[in-house]
Amino acid sequence: MRRPFLAPGMEGIYARESPTLGRAVQIGVVADRAISVSFPASPPPDADPEHPLLDRVFDYLGGAEDHFDDVAVGLTLPTDRRAVLEAVRNVPYGETVDVTRVARLAGLDDESEDDLETVRMALGENPVPLFVPDHRVSGPGATPAAVAERLRDLES
Repeated sequence: MRRPFLAPGMEGIYARESPTLGRAVQIGVVADRAISVSFPASPPPDADPEHPLLDRVFDYLGGAEDHFDDVAVGLTLPTDRRAVLEAVRNVPYGETVDVTRVARLAGLDDESEDDLETVRMALGENPVPLFVPDHRVSGPGATPAAVAERLRDLES
């Protein structure tokens, strides 16, 4: 069952330690959007551990299938890179694609080195890994390599 993740007054930084990942999961929320996801070694001392979206993330880390495609995200990137990240949101749970496939999904030329570099740059600048699941793309991304590997394992 999908749960709404934002109630009025729930803007802020939320983080919790994840035994599954061996590090924390931290999310930043502003207005009605997730604007950041990171995986610090431990939660910042001023981060709140309670948020419905963080609960969903931990359900997912516990084995519940969740695509997070209903989570509103704030992407403040140039249009071509935003298009790449929006295409990555459509990579199905449990699948892994390569950079050339992402280029095609984003309407770019998968034979153009410039377009492939745009894909790599967008993946590396992804402010909301997990909600834009760059762990489903083989190659570079904003999700740390060990975390990406663990997330792919969870989805297989």
